[in-house]
Amino acid sequence: MNSKHQYVELNDGHFIPRLGFGTYKPQEVPNSKTIEATKIAIEAGFRHIDCAYAYQVEEEVGLAIRSKIADGTVKREDIFYTSKLWSTFHRPELVQSCLEKSLKKLNFDYVDLYLIHSPMELKPGEELFPKDENGKTIYDHVDLCAVWEAMEKCKDAGLAKSIGVSNFNHRQLEMILNKPGLKYKPVCNQVECHVYHNQRKLLDFCKSKDIVLVAYGALGTQRYKECVDQNSPVLLDDPVLCALAKKRKRSPALIALRYQLQRGVVVLAQSLKENEIKENIQVFDFELTEEDMKVLDGLNRNFCYVAMQFMSDHPNYPFADEY
Repeated sequence: MNSKHQYVELNDGHFIPRLGFGTYKPQEVPNSKTIEATKIAIEAGFRHIDCAYAYQVEEEVGLAIRSKIADGTVKREDIFYTSKLWSTFHRPELVQSCLEKSLKKLNFDYVDLYLIHSPMELKPGEELFPKDENGKTIYDHVDLCAVWEAMEKCKDAGLAKSIGVSNFNHRQLEMILNKPGLKYKPVCNQVECHVYHNQRKLLDFCKSKDIVLVAYGALGTQRYKECVDQNSPVLLDDPVLCALAKKRKRSPALIALRYQLQRGVVVLAQSLKENEIKENIQVFDFELTEEDMKVLDGLNRNFCYVAMQFMSDHPNYPFADEY
């Protein structure tokens, strides 16, 4: 594979692989599956591994990466590893401790990229989603700019090579970019992005600020019961997408991934199945025509699989804005 096609330069001079392996999985799937899938992904050629404190599999992902380092498949510097600051650690004095917990689980000295997982801060504590006696999620109040300053300190401490955000809308990004005394710009914004929700306006905004858009849910998510309405449309069954896939002699998943690459989006592909993981890396082996891209653009319906509706009354809820 031609390496120049596989990396994008971030605004801090580091390089991110254009295709990443996503490691989120539902609670009912055993964690051992994550170890297996991550090893298969690295063997298949994935070098960008996307994880998070909240996924609760960093120990397993770290184990898989370290075993592939031990057997000589890769070196640590070949791997681009992303972790994310969880919402219960937004208070500036807690930010570094969340990253340190991740590093300890991974048995790493640094992460390549550290993101604010979501702009919605939650009450600090052990629970990922703290709830009151009525089952309502308990929010916290922290200035996002103060969170960002703590992220900058993590970079200065050498614990994260690059820092960015996730699930931010353009207004929340502007807030960080316009912060007095800003030391480092976010290098990326990781958001849900696929042919049903192509994020055209947010992508244009990010490009204008030299911020990379990273797409999660590019294959229509894995439709996990805990966060996705089971009546929502199955993206990979879309008739237009399937017809194009047949025409190009590729799978609908590969078409959906390639679409993002050609728009300048860094795309995450998530699967626990060996055949799918090995297939997804073939996204560099073909190109879509301008006409194909137009057809796929036409599928956009601003449809969100992971809208976090139960937190829609949070003051920092990002999905109510147009972009």
